[in-house]
Amino acid sequence: QLVESGGGLVQAGGSLRLSCAASGGTFSTYAMAWFRQPPGKERNIVAAISRSGTNTYYADSVKGRFTLSRDNAKNSVNLQMNSLKPEDTAVYYCAAAVSGDRIYTPRLDFEYNYWGQGTQVTVSS
Repeated sequence: QLVESGGGLVQAGGSLRLSCAASGGTFSTYAMAWFRQPPGKERNIVAAISRSGTNTYYADSVKGRFTLSRDNAKNSVNLQMNSLKPEDTAVYYCAAAVSGDRIYTPRLDFEYNYWGQGTQVTVSS
């Protein structure tokens, strides 16, 4: 089970920190990611992190602004979002992928086995 928290309303240029708490499995065996779905648009990946935490992937639109980290001891991942823009407005979903590779960062939604319920992020201009 994945439970997201930390969404909300923020002004452009502000920051938010999303957290995802995992339970019910061996967290260190999962690659983790955040996806987002803007209103009326498809869901796309924001960032991913490998099982070991050594490798990360970021969508071009968030590079340099967002930072994804994981704490395998606490079964959690965090997405620090800085310099937020109105186009970052979306429902953000935490996802977990069973991964046999410690450094692989899955980037497609069908690669992910488990999903959270989503948390709304709204950035006002």
